[in-house]
Amino acid sequence: MRQAITAVALMIGLFAGSAMAQTGAKRGPAPEPVQVMVLGTYHFGNPGLDINNMKADSVLTPQRQRELERVADALAKFRPTHVMVEMQSREPDLAIGEYRRFDAKMLASDANEIVQIGYRTAQRAGLAAVQGIDEQPGDGEPDYFPYDKLEATAGRLGKTPLLQALNADTAAWLKDFEAAQKTSSVGQLLLRMNDPGGLQGGMDYYYSALAIGDRDDQAGADLNAMWYLRNAKIFSKLMLIAKPGAKQPARVLVVYGGGHLFWLKHFARHTPGYVDVDVMPYLKRAR
Repeated sequence: MRQAITAVALMIGLFAGSAMAQTGAKRGPAPEPVQVMVLGTYHFGNPGLDINNMKADSVLTPQRQRELERVADALAKFRPTHVMVEMQSREPDLAIGEYRRFDAKMLASDANEIVQIGYRTAQRAGLAAVQGIDEQPGDGEPDYFPYDKLEATAGRLGKTPLLQALNADTAAWLKDFEAAQKTSSVGQLLLRMNDPGGLQGGMDYYYSALAIGDRDDQAGADLNAMWYLRNAKIFSKLMLIAKPGAKQPARVLVVYGGGHLFWLKHFARHTPGYVDVDVMPYLKRAR
């Protein structure tokens, strides 16, 4: 009986394999995938909006401007067909109107990394538009980073020392990064920021926070889920604009805060029709 079942299963498997092969033959070659290169950045303009913040020195000095020119030249060698940045847009094509006004005066006065790297590189690549793909909660929508709830739960459960230790590790990394500005170029700093073995390349903070919670109040899990959701929505906006199989294969440069690096690279690596391109070889040209 067992032999008969095995034989039937084998026949079904062979038939299914044959059908899949025939279907694949009819479909032809797979569409050209979208190449996505994610550049994690630090915030040049010191907005101070994160839980742990560092103080960036001015990128508007002549020396830093020369370094940023090298960064843009290096990134432009990727030949991006799209540059997408951490800004929201209500336009159908997610274009940012500000980019149309981009000029030397803006470079000399606006320290934001969107301008200094995103717009500068897009201009190098000859792009008519830059897309804003950021996602923020609207009225009545949930917080994508419910840190207050995490902090409250940690206090209630006696796990504040764990949260403090996680923040201390992050603060120490940022302090070292801040000190490195004295001897490093912008290109070298970005290499540090995008190192897959560094702080931004992993999820130690978030996954360690999973321990903050109990049976009914899993605040650490909620924080992870909402952070994942924000990044998933960001990447889904990228997918609205850059699609596999286009006549001109899409090559997307994503310029985003370093905290998003892990998940945006994850989606580029695992979403069908998209491939992750390592930014590190390009940054090494800008040192």
